[in-house]
Amino acid sequence: MNYPQDPFMLLSFVNTKLRDEYDSLDELCASLDMDRDTIVRILDEAGFVYIETINQFK
Repeated sequence: MNYPQDPFMLLSFVNTKLRDEYDSLDELCASLDMDRDTIVRILDEAGFVYIETINQFK
């Protein structure tokens, strides 16, 4: 799947999907054929981390 490369657009996309459709980042990545490590790296470089307990990047 093509997903936004801009970290802020990606953050919005991923957090919306996590909030509305998926119970975990792993589930989202598997369903949409997204590379988890790439998502985490892009968002980490922009200062965001995945918080599993709230299922969101902050």
